Amino acid sequence: MKKLTLLAIFILPLLLQKSIAQVTNVGSVATKDADQHANNDVNSTINNGLNSAESSIKGLFKKKKKPTKADSTKNAATASGPTTTATTATATTTTTATAAPSFSAYQNYDFIPGEQVIFQDDFSDDQDGEFPTHWKLLKGQAVINKVDAKPSLLLSEYQGEIMPRMKTDNYLPDVFTFEFDFIYKKYPDPGYLTNNFSDALGLEFYYKDQKGASGSYRVVLSRQDVKIGDLDKSYPNELLNGFDEKWHHAAIVCKNGQMKVYVDQYRICVNPNIDNRPLRVSFDDLGFSKNNPIIFTNLKLASGGGMNIIGKKFTDAKIVTHGINFDVNKAVIKPESMGTLNGIVKIMQDNPDLKFEVGGHTDSDGGDDVNMKLSQARADAVRTQLIAMGIDGGRLTSKGYGSTKPLSDNTTIEGKANNRRVEFVKL
Repeated sequence: MKKLTLLAIFILPLLLQKSIAQVTNVGSVATKDADQHANNDVNSTINNGLNSAESSIKGLFKKKKKPTKADSTKNAATASGPTTTATTATATTTTTATAAPSFSAYQNYDFIPGEQVIFQDDFSDDQDGEFPTHWKLLKGQAVINKVDAKPSLLLSEYQGEIMPRMKTDNYLPDVFTFEFDFIYKKYPDPGYLTNNFSDALGLEFYYKDQKGASGSYRVVLSRQDVKIGDLDKSYPNELLNGFDEKWHHAAIVCKNGQMKVYVDQYRICVNPNIDNRPLRVSFDDLGFSKNNPIIFTNLKLASGGGMNIIGKKFTDAKIVTHGINFDVNKAVIKPESMGTLNGIVKIMQDNPDLKFEVGGHTDSDGGDDVNMKLSQARADAVRTQLIAMGIDGGRLTSKGYGSTKPLSDNTTIEGKANNRRVEFVKL
């Protein structure tokens, strides 16, 4: 025991030195130049280093048991499984995986994304620990970190604000849709809350009225409700149950002076009084703790949206959709695709003689053979899903085209997003 105590005395300074060195290497404070780094919270990093050192010392006094065959098997399974530990801007957080809503839960979903993608970012092009390339920092600080193995943007300062880096200041069209994924982490210590406030993700839609005066509509997605301007609607109980530690999909459509906000399969809030057309949008952090940053990823802004394809006779040669989405490099359809799929089903129900070829298309990333196989698998998956929704399989064929028929160039994120699509070609 004395030997272990002496050993701990010599090792502790080394571990502390290593922790302090890690603090020294923390990135510099983010500025409005998107090429500069976002700064991590130094005090939290020091605490993490001290905790790591303390744990290491305690480990010296634990008796090590001889590994068994069962232990080896368990470790092998763990090593090959998904990573669920995420380093945030200020802390390390572990998320427990929670099942996403099923297709049946989305059976009444009616959100249909816009036809032309004008901005998209899943942060896959950004380096972990840096400020994202395709965004402007207006105030506060933000950083890219992986959360549940997803590159995500973390806003970690109250009233921090970021905006997509676009070529023009006023880039929102008359009709648009905006989608993204977000997650709230559980409070490590709810005692810091004051005045009953809680963390919330805000979107600021800026406009100019007829007299030229500037203003904005704020959309807030909190842990309990959605606000559009002065209109406030609570989540249904089914959504509130287990809301934290779970990824959610938000979808917004703005059309004809009306704004709708969906969270997962639910249409939460509709404000029909959007009198001034929004011109641009920013994200802001309404949180009150650096230990609980606002986290979001997988953003897509598109022109058009909410197209009324239901209840109309189909006369076009084809329907091009960007609302049927898949897991990355897989043929697994995401449940939020059900808005578009429901529309296709209704068209085929209203036009019983109509037959479609389901065409899968990819961007040019990856090899031609891989893209061809992936696009075929995705087309097959869509056909299978439509059959499961009641469409006669004899009315559907499927074909993968890979990247052979691009709609846009493959040099930009938005161009690639427009090329990743599912087409329904009339037979």
